[in-house]
Amino acid sequence: MFDKILLPTDGSEFSEQEVRRAIKALSDDGEIIILSVATKLEVATAFQSRKAIANMNEKFLNEARENVEHMASRFDEHVNVRKMVEEGIPSETIVRVAEEEDVDLIIISASGKSGLHRFFIGSVAEKVLKNSERDVLLVHN
Repeated sequence: MFDKILLPTDGSEFSEQEVRRAIKALSDDGEIIILSVATKLEVATAFQSRKAIANMNEKFLNEARENVEHMASRFDEHVNVRKMVEEGIPSETIVRVAEEEDVDLIIISASGKSGLHRFFIGSVAEKVLKNSERDVLLVHN
């Protein structure tokens, strides 16, 4: 059993399968941190509109908030769930948050929104698996 589990979500149908695994792995008084990472775009050229970039970033943040709320709603109220939304590069942010929060386990889906075949590990999951010093449970879909 694990006391603190990080559960990253991108809102894909596959990430929902992680909920069952998290409940089974969590100790009775443990905590689940649900994390969604919103990509943050930067203005790279003079031809890009700052307002359009800001609107896209706000859209990404809202989507990340919705992803976290949706996954949190899948847990019973007796489960200790904390919700987090961060901006950044998903794999790097997941690894950083896992370290900062001192989690015991990261549970991540093998495939995310990219729709890769089930025989391939998604790029975010693969990078987390390779770069994290924390235990990682890779959920196959």
